[in-house]
Amino acid sequence: MSLSAVIRQEAIALGFDAVGISSVAQSHSTTLLDRLEEWLARRYHGTMAWLARDPSRRADPTVVLPNCRSIVSVGLNYDTGHRATEGPGFGRIARYAWGRDYHRTLGDRLTLLENRIKALAPTAATRTYVDTGPVMEKAWAQQAGLGWIGKHSNLVSAQYGSWLLLGEVLTTLELTPDEPATDLCGNCRLCIQACPTGAIVEPYVVDARRCISYLTIEFRGAADMIEHEIRQQMGNHIFGCDDCLDVCPYNLQAEEKAVTAFSPAPLSLAPRLSELAELTDETFTERFRDSPIRRTKRDGLLRNVTIAQHNETRHTKNSPLLSPAE
Repeated sequence: MSLSAVIRQEAIALGFDAVGISSVAQSHSTTLLDRLEEWLARRYHGTMAWLARDPSRRADPTVVLPNCRSIVSVGLNYDTGHRATEGPGFGRIARYAWGRDYHRTLGDRLTLLENRIKALAPTAATRTYVDTGPVMEKAWAQQAGLGWIGKHSNLVSAQYGSWLLLGEVLTTLELTPDEPATDLCGNCRLCIQACPTGAIVEPYVVDARRCISYLTIEFRGAADMIEHEIRQQMGNHIFGCDDCLDVCPYNLQAEEKAVTAFSPAPLSLAPRLSELAELTDETFTERFRDSPIRRTKRDGLLRNVTIAQHNETRHTKNSPLLSPAE
């Protein structure tokens, strides 16, 4: 059995649902850099200034890990089969944040995989990332055959739909690559049509400044710094947004096989806006200690809750959302 095959086998044994290998080709890195620089030039990154720092480092793995030759991409299914509680008084949280922080769940397994690779090839250099490093993980996951980047700019798997969390091991090993995944979106535009704020400005291109995920998580400004119309379109989303993912036809056949760590906590599956509005610093830290939701910080979550409450009031009493003075 080849080293590449053994590594794939080890990844599956560790519980990853998908694994693939890509070769680090300079031509692909150049293409990624061109796309990234064009996206940044349009200022679609909003206030995420770190994305604009040294774009070549993000596009070229050899800058991150000298002499990097291969990337082992892995995916972990986070679809538990649960459905969020709908109705007046409830907020919406993206399903990847319903359970334990995926950085830890995925990161722990990825570290084990890295250690096994080191045991198999002691002289090889490696580096791992779970959504935190300067690696364009969706693009490399597509190169490794895990799925393709859909028109909503997220990875889509023919087997797991839109519900794969990604991680990768960069290595100096020369491994046998898998075939890149083929884009199967075809003429479908459901994700584009489903976006409440029109953030998918064209197929495969998202303007983060209009994206609910960005606005509820990464954006640190006050509510009145978000355009009035966009605030209204945010509805009851208080952390992230699954709207463009939920409508993807490939989710109809996706396997529900998530690990226990992703099982939803009651507060995440059915978040009552009135309860969240009363969170103190202490209760926020206590309730979201092991949750991705802690990223938005208490002030950010309360801002999102306030917007959701105003939106609910507007729908029930036909009142304005927030005036510029509020």
